[in-house]
Amino acid sequence: MKGPSRGESLGGAVPAATLAASPAHPTARTGPVTVYPDDPRYQELTVGYNQRWVGAPDYVRVVSSTAQVVAAVQEAVDAGKRISVVSGGHCLAPFVFNPDVEVVIDLSGLDGVSFDPRRHAFAVEGGARLSGVYDTLFKKWGVTIPGGMCPTVGIGGHASGGGYGFLSRQFGAVVDHLAAVEVVVVDGSGTARAVTASRDSDDPHHDLWWACAGGGGGTFGVVTKFWFRTPGASGPDPARLLVRPPKDVLLSAVGIPWSALDEKAFTTLVTNWGSWYEQHAAPGSPARILSGVASLAHRSSGAVFLLTQADACAPGAERILGDYLGALTAGLGVEDVVAAQPARRLPWLRAVKLIAASIPSFVNPTLRGASKSAYLRRSYTGEQAGAMYDALTRPGFANPAAAVTLAGFSGGAINAVPAARTALAHRDAAFWTLFETQWGDPADDAANIGWLRDLYGSVWAATGGYPVPGEQADGCYVNNPDPDITDPAFNRSGVPWQTLYHKGNYPRLQQVKAAYDPRNVFRHAQSVRLP
Repeated sequence: MKGPSRGESLGGAVPAATLAASPAHPTARTGPVTVYPDDPRYQELTVGYNQRWVGAPDYVRVVSSTAQVVAAVQEAVDAGKRISVVSGGHCLAPFVFNPDVEVVIDLSGLDGVSFDPRRHAFAVEGGARLSGVYDTLFKKWGVTIPGGMCPTVGIGGHASGGGYGFLSRQFGAVVDHLAAVEVVVVDGSGTARAVTASRDSDDPHHDLWWACAGGGGGTFGVVTKFWFRTPGASGPDPARLLVRPPKDVLLSAVGIPWSALDEKAFTTLVTNWGSWYEQHAAPGSPARILSGVASLAHRSSGAVFLLTQADACAPGAERILGDYLGALTAGLGVEDVVAAQPARRLPWLRAVKLIAASIPSFVNPTLRGASKSAYLRRSYTGEQAGAMYDALTRPGFANPAAAVTLAGFSGGAINAVPAARTALAHRDAAFWTLFETQWGDPADDAANIGWLRDLYGSVWAATGGYPVPGEQADGCYVNNPDPDITDPAFNRSGVPWQTLYHKGNYPRLQQVKAAYDPRNVFRHAQSVRLP
């Protein structure tokens, strides 16, 4: 295990004073901004996407350079104050905003996207949002990263936890294109400094890169910059150093009314979905050009939706999409419904923006929420699908935003990468599922949280309430943190949360934690523990 040392030169660790003067770290665009509780901005800066979690820190430090992050961390460490970091603000658990946090470091001023000719890679600063990343990378160079579909998600948490989206079956996870990271860490003496770590196996900080490539945010330090370059890509042309998205995509949106779904039909839809992704999970599958989402919203929503994207320029794209929709709806008796909603051919970036605009919750700043996740290697059983049906049609509970979302963002190119190459351990899953509910009124907290717990516990009743890695399931996604996962009242599986999130990679993550954050400065309820 290679750890950090004091007094390292550029390319390794550098102190704040060196950062401020180095041409690799230009003068800050603006000075740091400190927001205290009496500032009108404080209310906005102490709550994220999930309105359930509101912080009360002594202050929020809004930064716009790595040097400012180093200084902010050093100031908090010297004062003995508890730190949290916010990138996009989409943490679904109270990790960033909670009563224990005394200083929030807000990276929203650190949002640049550029090409770094020294590293032959694209530099994305830690506070950039996905919408801006996609826009800049594509419009300037015609490239992208295969990330998620919510435009306001920050790159910091998204990439640190792995990162998935509609292009991931075709091109891999976001971290599969991660060339290097710049991380502000704190050593055993309490000194903050910035470390650059790369995927080069000879890099003395390679283990830090490995941990930041899927180990989750808020554990090892503050990631101030990500460099992206597709493995094996080389040459002087930036446009050839990262994946190029499809010129056009086929975008299919099919709504199936709940009136057409009794329990048998609903169960058939769920098991059909899982079977298709199970059969097409191999890295070499021609169907890796296609990814879809099945939004199985509560019956009060009126319909369930199948949203699918396929690379329109790939051989046989229309046939693959048609076969896919046929396989998913076989036996449902809804052929006329599917035929009446033909796919649209759209330029890739336009499709990205259309998908984002079609999901109001992505940009609604008033919602409260709760979610749980599961990776699947095999399709859901009829009994599990029946448990979903019972919850989604339950009398006395009517929330159109309560849903089971089957996400075809696993398999394909993601599974071509060995589980130990990055900290993202879930490399043989076929698909992924989000169990979620959102609401606006705090008075509805108990009903919604209780509904979600009952749903999830029923689906995974056979394995103690959680998707224990095994023949069918493969654990949980660290980027959808679940506060209940550490509670034995809900997680009765006997399998600890560390294993559900990280599987066999957890011991190595602990070693990295000990090497780069021995004082446990960066921590939250589900961060990697010191060994």
